[in-house]
Amino acid sequence: MKKVWAFIISKPLGEVELDQLKHDVQTFAESWTAHEQALSSSLAIVGKRIIVLQVDEEITGASGCSIDKLTRFMKLTELKYGVELLNRMLVAYTSGETIEVMHSSKIKEALEKNEISENTLVFNTAISNEKEQAEWMKPLKDTWLHKYLKTA
Repeated sequence: MKKVWAFIISKPLGEVELDQLKHDVQTFAESWTAHEQALSSSLAIVGKRIIVLQVDEEITGASGCSIDKLTRFMKLTELKYGVELLNRMLVAYTSGETIEVMHSSKIKEALEKNEISENTLVFNTAISNEKEQAEWMKPLKDTWLHKYLKTA
């Protein structure tokens, strides 16, 4: 089974910055270790807004120390690119062919303005494994954000 981490990129990045970010994360992933054992990891950037890292735990499992390394790397990356990656209150959702991001505190207002609806597909970035990732897009009404929907 693969362990998965997903990080929403708080603001759009230009192509050059996005390419550099991908390079930085790839370089980190290739050198990432747990107890001096290389982790078999892979990287994807989904819709230019979500970084997804996977570790094949059947080869080498991620340890607390390796997860700390990931968190430190992401904090440094936030500073380098002027973005938030560790803010779990950010929500990524589909808007046509693109992925948009907003703070969860703006959901109610976006619903009232019909910018999003109960059927807007939202990414669950609290996923922890590849099985959850396979089903990580759900209509807003089927997520914790449903509390912002008006009830009749």
